[in-house]
Amino acid sequence: MLAHGGNAFDAAVASLFALTVVEPMMVSVFGAGFFVMREGKTGRIETLDNYAVAPMAATEDMYTPVAKRLPGQNIFETVGRENLVGHLSVATPGTLKAWESIVERYGSLSLTEVMAPAINLARHGYRASQYLSHCVKEAKGDLGRFPSSAEIFLPGGEPLKPGDRGVMSDYAGTLETISKRGSDALYGGEIGRAVADDMAENDGLVTVRDLREYRLIERPPVKGYYRDRYDIYAMAPGSSGGTHIIQMLNMLGNFDVGSLGFGSVEHIHLLAEALKIAFADRQRFLGDPSEVEVPVSGLISKEYAAERAKEIGSTAKTFAHGEPTVHESGSGCTTHVSAMDSEGNMVVATQTLNNAFGSKVIVPGTGMLLNNCMALFDPRPGRANSVAGGKRMLSSMSPTIVLRDGKPFLCIGTPGGLRIFPSVCQAIVNIVDFGMAIQQAVEAPRVWTMGIQGTPGEKLHMEPGFGEGVMEGLKARGHEIVVMPRIAGGMNGVLYDRETGLMRGGACWRADGTPVGVSGGPAHPRAMGPSPPV
Repeated sequence: MLAHGGNAFDAAVASLFALTVVEPMMVSVFGAGFFVMREGKTGRIETLDNYAVAPMAATEDMYTPVAKRLPGQNIFETVGRENLVGHLSVATPGTLKAWESIVERYGSLSLTEVMAPAINLARHGYRASQYLSHCVKEAKGDLGRFPSSAEIFLPGGEPLKPGDRGVMSDYAGTLETISKRGSDALYGGEIGRAVADDMAENDGLVTVRDLREYRLIERPPVKGYYRDRYDIYAMAPGSSGGTHIIQMLNMLGNFDVGSLGFGSVEHIHLLAEALKIAFADRQRFLGDPSEVEVPVSGLISKEYAAERAKEIGSTAKTFAHGEPTVHESGSGCTTHVSAMDSEGNMVVATQTLNNAFGSKVIVPGTGMLLNNCMALFDPRPGRANSVAGGKRMLSSMSPTIVLRDGKPFLCIGTPGGLRIFPSVCQAIVNIVDFGMAIQQAVEAPRVWTMGIQGTPGEKLHMEPGFGEGVMEGLKARGHEIVVMPRIAGGMNGVLYDRETGLMRGGACWRADGTPVGVSGGPAHPRAMGPSPPV
């Protein structure tokens, strides 16, 4: 798109459309997400909440929580996994409406031009990656329950293998319809009616009315600052991510983190304790801001952070939630795209189906995967994040923009569910406090904990890159260690170096993303035409 005369907005949205074809387990036009954007010509930073919404017919007691959750089960596990797999797990989507809106408002190209590569990939085929093949194998049992899903991902009853040619003819037709008729084709049009009919036949809840009445929300970004020079802009609730990134950075700002050395016992201990505090507050205070009062300004205040930082000692502790209201003033399986251009436009977009392949449902005749975002609700009634018709579920997704001295510096984000905002926070600290380059920052070993008994994050999770000596030192401080092969997903970002005028991209080893830079003028017209079959 950049070589075709587009800007960062066009490039980001075109990449997302293409990913719905080649990374279908992570993103769909029937998904959910968040954008944080900087418009170069005005310097204005905005966010767009295109998260999913519970269907109007949803109720807080529509699922039955399991009586006793087994190790490794989803934190919101329900009887029959009804909130995870199948039509009852599907929420009203926001991705397509947002992608169209961004191209129309900020892009230089038409929706038809931006969607052309995705249509080409779906019609002519692509080679399945090892990553896609692995995800299909993991989800084989659930995908096999739905004939339209099995037809694409389990040809002949077996999972796609790396290098197999994937063709999505029905989906190419769906994308073509959208490119000609816009998002209305889904939000009330023929594609939406096909979804509603399939829902009605399979005890799902999404209706044409739900689709027609879906609304994007433009929210003011949550804003903080770190080490005086760095302004942090991120998603406000309904995502918890931006609030807690700033809360954690505020706590870390009370310590000379850089002097501790990356990966030292002192560094990891401090990080783990800050994470526990953030998750204790998240569990108590965060939910859909239209349904519950979220004390954002208290949670991100420097004074509150200083109070909580004083609770951090030299040994591991369990933390209760604090009282941020006294400091008030007046979203794993996901994909992430970061884009920046020479005009100063910055786009960070984290978009999702929630779990891999979402609900596992493809609506017959459309080739379109549906989300399972209802699994993000707490299935227990009476909670801040309980199910309610028309309510947005809580997410941890954290697309983030950082300015240095008021100028573009960094856009960054990652997939990873509850591990997203801790991982993004760690990357920012890696760059600011430890002086890492963008590639080093996104690839560096990570840690994660919630510090809440009975949750998957009860113990301190560490990637093996830290080494036995550091782990033994942390055990001596009272941390229970679980070594994990990876924490969160494939982070990517773009860092602008004002001294050289260069933009540097980074994408980590935990997934198959890659940084791409384009310069030197537009591509030859033939290079932008349809590609031959793979």
